[in-house]
This record gives sequence, structure tokens and C-alpha cells, in this order.
Amino acid sequence: MQTNTQVTSTYPSQTNWQNKAILSVAFLMATTSVGPGFLTQTAVFTNIYHIDMAFPVFASMFITFGIVMNLWRIVGVSGLRIQDIANKVAPGMGYFIGILLALGAVAFNFGNVSGSALGMNVLTGLDTTWGAIFTGIIGSLIFIVHNASKRMDQMARYLGLLMIVLIAYVALTNLPPLTPTVLAAVAPSDFSNLLLPTLTIVGGAVGGYYTGAQRLIDVNLQGIENTKIVTKAAWAGISIAVIIRVLLFCAVLGIITTGVTLDPANPAADAFRHGAGDIGYFIFGLVLFVASITSVVGNSYMAISLIKTLFPVVARNEKAWCVGFIIFTTLGTVLMNMPILLLMLAGLVNSVILPIVLATMLAATRQKKIVGDYKHPLYLTAIGVTIVIIMGLASLSNISSFITKFIS
Repeated sequence: MQTNTQVTSTYPSQTNWQNKAILSVAFLMATTSVGPGFLTQTAVFTNIYHIDMAFPVFASMFITFGIVMNLWRIVGVSGLRIQDIANKVAPGMGYFIGILLALGAVAFNFGNVSGSALGMNVLTGLDTTWGAIFTGIIGSLIFIVHNASKRMDQMARYLGLLMIVLIAYVALTNLPPLTPTVLAAVAPSDFSNLLLPTLTIVGGAVGGYYTGAQRLIDVNLQGIENTKIVTKAAWAGISIAVIIRVLLFCAVLGIITTGVTLDPANPAADAFRHGAGDIGYFIFGLVLFVASITSVVGNSYMAISLIKTLFPVVARNEKAWCVGFIIFTTLGTVLMNMPILLLMLAGLVNSVILPIVLATMLAATRQKKIVGDYKHPLYLTAIGVTIVIIMGLASLSNISSFITKFIS
């Protein structure tokens, strides 16, 4: 009788733990993937392609599903981090992928810190140099405080919800014409011109997908027995990211369809200002700050998690390395002043790296020493292989297009 009571009382707590873990991972992924890079990229490309940008936003939903479902299930089942899986697939591959992604995270964090500083400037008038320094202090404190992982998860959940509400307000007050937008999502006027924006916004969000995958291990969502829970977490993360993505696109497009040409120096801020006046500009500052500070923390965690199992000194001093990463990228942001270009470039670079990472993860499903008796669904493998081939070929061909549009 006593045993039955114990089982009954433990069950709700186990379910509660799982739900919290799912929400933590999902919101961390979503808020890290929809950082200032994604805000900037969406605004820049919508300003260029107008209603046709509906197609890249629509296509990115399916690509997100294919990446996250494959990546998270493989990481979850194996109980290994991305770089450790890669090392088992081919010795040394984990070092190559881990260091490459960590270096990409440096470029993104320059943009994240810049975004946070710009958000503070809008909200308070604080000079962006001091805003960047203040961002570095906030991000560092989150890792220094007791139980940093819990604070990071809480921040992602609460600030993520706030970001959805704020973007929804601007989007719903400036909705674009829905029928033409839906038609453009499936039948744009020119598919060939839309490869670059599609790849860049996927690349701009992919850091969040890696962050979520790495976080699965830390919250103990791993093993074949937890495959359903990992899948549930993946669906939650995808859904939150898609909601924010669609609302943001609608907010920007709704302004452009009124005939406004956005200021190329800061197109996202200009969209919010035109959409809701001074209130909209204040909301933009808040959205940018929220998106940036969550991305600064999530991106720093992801960068260090990608190398900590490769270098024991990093694993022994993980918090210190996270703080060091934030300080380094904060100083880099203060010394460099190219946030828009860096954010756009980081998106393109990540879209080139992604096929290598995903191909390695798919190869891992064929090795029992990594996944045991787990059978990866054939449809997910097919989707993953398709993404690898298309993004691999298209990313390389789009480097020249990027240079023409944004550098030359």
C-alpha cells in the first residue's frame, strides 16, 4: 500500500520535470534562433523582395522541421553532444565541426551584443558603447550567479513570451493583405532570386537549433526511452520559432505594403516606427534588447558546449569560459562597428556549415556504437538528405550573390 502511494506521488513530479525541461529547451532554442540576426535579415530581405519574401519564410518552416527533428532525435538518442557524435563518425571530425561552429558563434555574438546595445539606445538613449559594455556585464552575471543553467532557462521562457506579445502587437496593427501573401508563399514571382534570402535566414536561425540540441544533454532528455519527449520538445521549439518568424515577417511586410521604403541603416527599427509610431519604436527597442540578450547568453552557452568535451580545461571551468566568451565578444563589438554586415555574413556562413553538420549526424544513425538499436525514421532521413544536398549546392553558389548585394 505504501509503495502504491509513493508511485502516485512521484508521477506528477516526474511529469512536471519533463514539462519544465521541454519548455526550457524549446524556448532557449526559439529565442536564440530569433535573435537580432534574424530580425535584421528578415527586415533587410523583406525591404528588398517585398511580398515574395513570404516564400523564404514559408520554406524556412519546413527546413527548420527537417533540421531540428533530425538533429535533436540523434543527439537525444545517442546521449552525446554534436562534436562527440562527429568524432565517433570520423575521428577528428568533431574537432573540425566544434571549432568551426564556435568561431561562427563569435561572429554572431558580435551582432548579438550590438543588437542589445542598439535596443538599450532606443529604450534609454544610452550610448551604444556603454550599452555593449552593460550587455557584457548582464550576460556575464547570468553565468556567475548560483545555478546559472536554471537562470538561463527562466530568462529564455519569460523573455520569449514577452517577445511574442510585442511582435504580435505590431503585426496585428499592420497586417499585410493575407490572400496575396499566402499565394506568394507558394508561388512567388521569381524562385531563383529567393535562394539567398532563404539560406541566409535559415543560417541566421540555426545557432538556436544547435543550442537546443546541446541543452538536451544538460537537462537529461536523452536515451531511446526518451525519444517521444525529445520529439515533443522539438515540436514545441519549432512551433514557438515559427510563430515569432511569421509575426515578424507580417509586421515588416504590413509596413512595406503601405508604400514605405525602410531605412537600410536600420530597417527593422524603421518598420516598427512606421507601424506604431513612437510606441512602435519603443517596442522595437524592447524586442531587440530581449532578442539580443537571450541570444548573447544562449549563443555563449552553445559555443562553449561545442568545445568543452574536446578540451578538458574548458569542461573544468565551463562558467569561466562562458564569461570569457562574452567579454571577448563584447570588446570585439566595441572595437568593430559593422553589426548589420556581420549579422548578414554570419547567416550565410552558417548556411554553408549546416550541410556538413547535418550530413555527419545522419551518418551517425547508421552506426550502432552511437545510436544502439535505434531506427531513425526513413522519412526524416530523406528530408535530411534533401536539405544537405540543396543547401550544400545552393550555399556555395550564393556566396557570389551575397558579395554583390552586400559587400561590393
